[in-house]
Amino acid sequence: MPAFLISFLVIFVAELGDKSQLVALWFATKYRWWLVLAGVSVATLVVHLGSVILGRTIDALLPEDVLLVIVGLSFFAFAAWSLRGDTLEGDPGLRVPVFGAFGVVAASFFVSELGDKTQLATVTLAGDQSDGIGVWLGSTAGMVVADALAIALGIIAGQRLPRRTIGIGAAVLFCVFGALAIGKALL
Repeated sequence: MPAFLISFLVIFVAELGDKSQLVALWFATKYRWWLVLAGVSVATLVVHLGSVILGRTIDALLPEDVLLVIVGLSFFAFAAWSLRGDTLEGDPGLRVPVFGAFGVVAASFFVSELGDKTQLATVTLAGDQSDGIGVWLGSTAGMVVADALAIALGIIAGQRLPRRTIGIGAAVLFCVFGALAIGKALL
């Protein structure tokens, strides 16, 4: 149980104000809250399981710089998407991904977590704690609870602010996080 509690607290605090929390907030303005929470939960379970396995067995799968560049580029793609708007629904020329909005949220959140401080913290915790399952479940729970707060904020913002304003704000923040990630990788 100590590994679960330590991991929960560390990841919950690390996720507050993190870029992946922005992803959850943004998706909550576009899709149903339970769909976003489900996508975030599945992506987090997978990423943190991989992080625990990585932390328990090997030092690194990819160099941190490579992951940061991938994450940075994905955030620029999120920025373009938030400015363009969501045209998956109602545009017969575009095909909805296999798992619809859930698949979009899960895949996007998965990519946003690669090389993220919470993923790296989970790798570190897994290497430090003897209970890998406790680290996995604790870090996942901490992440999901923190992102549930962002989803609630996204619901409120989506009801009170025009979609265009939300899209522009999200695009600016995505560009900032993307530039920071790529800058960190190159320095």
